[in-house]
Amino acid sequence: MVTALRLPRPPRLLGFLGLLLLAGADAQGVAGDEARETAAVRALAVRLLGPEPAAAFALSVERALAAEPGTDVFLLGGGGGGAPVRVRGSSGVAVAAGLHRYLRDFCGCHVAWSSVQLRLPSPLPAVPGELSEASPYRYRYYQNVCTQSYSFVWWDWPRWEREIDWMALNGINLALAWSGQEAIWQRVYLALGLTQAEIDEHFTGPAFLAWGRMGNLHSWGGPLPRAWHLKQLYLQHRILDRMRALGMTPVLPAFAGHVPKAITRVFPQVNVTQLGSWGHFNCSYSCSFLLAPGDPLFPLIGSLFLRELSREFDTNHIYGADIFNEMQPPSSDPAYLAAATAAVFEAMAAVDSDAVWLLQGWLFQHQPEFWGPAQVAAVLGAVPQGRLLVLDLFAENQPIYTRTASFRGQPFIWCMLHNFGGNHGLFGALEMVNQGPSAARLFPNSTMVGTGIAPEGIGQNEVVYALMAELGWRKDPVPDLSAWVSRFAERRYGAAQPEASMAWRLLLRSVYNCTGEACRGHNRSPLVRRPSLQMNPTVWYNRSDVFEAWRLLLKASPNLTASSAFRYDLLDVTRQALQELVSLYYEEVRAAYLHQELVGLLRAGGVLAYKLLPMLDEVLASDQHFLLGSWLEQARAVATSEAEADLYERNGRYQLTLWGPEGNILDYANKQLAGLVAHYYTPRWQLFVESLADSLARGVPFQQHQFERDIFQLEQAFVLSSRKYQSHPQGDTVDLARKVFLRFGPRRVAGSS
Repeated sequence: MVTALRLPRPPRLLGFLGLLLLAGADAQGVAGDEARETAAVRALAVRLLGPEPAAAFALSVERALAAEPGTDVFLLGGGGGGAPVRVRGSSGVAVAAGLHRYLRDFCGCHVAWSSVQLRLPSPLPAVPGELSEASPYRYRYYQNVCTQSYSFVWWDWPRWEREIDWMALNGINLALAWSGQEAIWQRVYLALGLTQAEIDEHFTGPAFLAWGRMGNLHSWGGPLPRAWHLKQLYLQHRILDRMRALGMTPVLPAFAGHVPKAITRVFPQVNVTQLGSWGHFNCSYSCSFLLAPGDPLFPLIGSLFLRELSREFDTNHIYGADIFNEMQPPSSDPAYLAAATAAVFEAMAAVDSDAVWLLQGWLFQHQPEFWGPAQVAAVLGAVPQGRLLVLDLFAENQPIYTRTASFRGQPFIWCMLHNFGGNHGLFGALEMVNQGPSAARLFPNSTMVGTGIAPEGIGQNEVVYALMAELGWRKDPVPDLSAWVSRFAERRYGAAQPEASMAWRLLLRSVYNCTGEACRGHNRSPLVRRPSLQMNPTVWYNRSDVFEAWRLLLKASPNLTASSAFRYDLLDVTRQALQELVSLYYEEVRAAYLHQELVGLLRAGGVLAYKLLPMLDEVLASDQHFLLGSWLEQARAVATSEAEADLYERNGRYQLTLWGPEGNILDYANKQLAGLVAHYYTPRWQLFVESLADSLARGVPFQQHQFERDIFQLEQAFVLSSRKYQSHPQGDTVDLARKVFLRFGPRRVAGSS
């Protein structure tokens, strides 16, 4: 029996917080055991620090520290004079977050995706008295369904282990765990009477599984080899074991109503609706089949899947399912929408009476013209209150809670989406992020129960994620972001450097200061787009701030070259500066063409296509994180045969470029990687400049449509190529960045905007 907790919250929270606290309780009989979580976080400390430094920390999990069940708190004490530093917490995650806080605030350390800086002083500094910190939120959530494809797709266990450590250190206690689900679906489909060939035809390839899971796509990039299923099952077991050992709640997938076309062969009378196309794909790869909510197959398939899933992986009672992700439902009738929503939840509850449905709220944001008040109310009201947990996915920019009366009483998590497609490019809306969670918590009758980090792709703009992770433990915004970003740089590099601090303050006021609804972390720079005369290269910031930050980082480099984080950031800012230069030279190319100045066009176009882009590729090649060869090598390493390796590599190439067979979502997942710049972006720009010059020389208008037909041949040739790319860095980042700056920097630092 679930009872409501008497928390100091608005009345509507009292009923469902008890239900949310129950989620994860059964599996935590093992995973939540204090001794097990203590052992897990001690092992994390050894992995992070090494055995001897880790021994200087006394780490322990004590549930009784939490003032209220389900909340997270950590206490720091001791240290100084060789005494051990005590880190106690209400869960493994809380202890890990406390360890991270001590390392950050007392030792000036830094832990990020790209690097760690762990110069521990000896002896370890003492904690004055006892420092206690409690998160004001039940949940600190992590991931987006798309992250599984844009970032995690080729990961092995060692890479997953590092990510779960990062999650724990940043206090994440709720995260998707969706690996291996296709193996479970295969069992269910075979049990229903589908053939193996029909199942193989249905699944997408690995790089596109996220959209297969949400019902947007089928077949594209497939089939999935048997070895893929086996490896993903193995990974999922290890992921779940580690997450549960640290006290995290993993979110498992559930049935949302999407079925393979072959269901209609096995069950000719089944009531299905074929939805419209998605992402410019035709029905060969989209137009998924959606079961009618009243069809008897709906609860059958939903319960079969969840039983088999729970049998294989156990459960923590929170399940994710997305029924109308970027797809218009067959009807706007609230009665239909309520029935479709209820069918999804009832299929969960039939197997797990304690089920809570985690729903990405993106559907309300993506199609606001469809999702009027009645339609939103139908979905939110179709699930018992407290049994639907909504991710307000893009809340830093376009929050949904403000126009739905806090999701009509259903609990929600305020999420920062930030990044689309895993693009590179310096971007952030730090002030909006800083203010957002507090504003949502104080919203009238707020039902906010957590904060979330939900990018489509990771491994970029690490300052943004450091801030968001910290906000999961704060009631109020950071009071001074300028001071905060300076401390961030100092910890990140392991030393205070005035030029580096000033560089970061310039980045804060420019690329990281996007405001308004137009802000989206999707890189649409001309550099990574198919060239045309209609591109808009304007930005919301003064480009001279980027160029000056570039100069300052180079000035700081003699004292910071030993820092891998500094070298990464110097490369990233150099990359950004070159991206800005491409935009500026593009404007010169376009102006020269429009004024019919052939010499000016050739001069500016020559610099852009034959100087800037090759230099960018050379700089990128100096860092492991910016190599196309690394991405493709990871893809091939998953395979158990040459044929599999070729399939996975083709998936990886398509995702970065054409995305579909005809450039269906062209360049959505663009990256700036050595090799990709040289052999994909550069040939496009060279052909564009040559075509414009030819047009002027012959006195005929430039034909964009013909150019796009020609350029598609180049793009497709890149995808289908078997060319090998380096997977180890070459050259020195600092030397290369300085070389580029001396060639292009002084002119631009002088005042380009």
